Amino acid sequence: MAIAGIFILAEITGPAADRIREIQLRFDPKLAALNRPHVTVAGSSGVGPIRASTPVAFLRETLDPIAATTAPFEIRFQPPMRFMQTEIVSLPLDPHGLIRRLHERIATSGIEFPPARFAFTPHCTLNFYRTLTPDTQRQLLALRVTEPALIDRIEVYLTNDPQPSKKLLELKLTGGG
Repeated sequence: MAIAGIFILAEITGPAADRIREIQLRFDPKLAALNRPHVTVAGSSGVGPIRASTPVAFLRETLDPIAATTAPFEIRFQPPMRFMQTEIVSLPLDPHGLIRRLHERIATSGIEFPPARFAFTPHCTLNFYRTLTPDTQRQLLALRVTEPALIDRIEVYLTNDPQPSKKLLELKLTGGG
């Protein structure tokens, strides 16, 4: 199924980003080639993707005050888990911390979001495209990312699968929370 729309991501920086990148390269090189390690803040879970026709100027005008009043923050990953009835493996985050606050501010900002199929479940995907053998799945699920990760910006991408995503906007988090 093709996915089209606008998504809001938070690229992961800090020591965890390098570790996650190594894991993605080992277990899903295609995923590693397409995306830097990130958390989808809006467009996947909690709220659906923004209409592709939404003007970038409107997104900038709406998201800029959120970025300007949100300080960069650290996140910690929980042990990997497999998404139900799939081979997708991700690193979940506590859904009640600062990442939730950022998600809620964006979700209630005035941007029009369709409903999502799933509640907000912040995570970083480790494996998406590659089919895992039972052995590689065990190896992946046994890994731990204990290094800290930093969220210091939000990025807005237009996705129209199977074409590559296009970055529309990047805003640094510069505020005091």
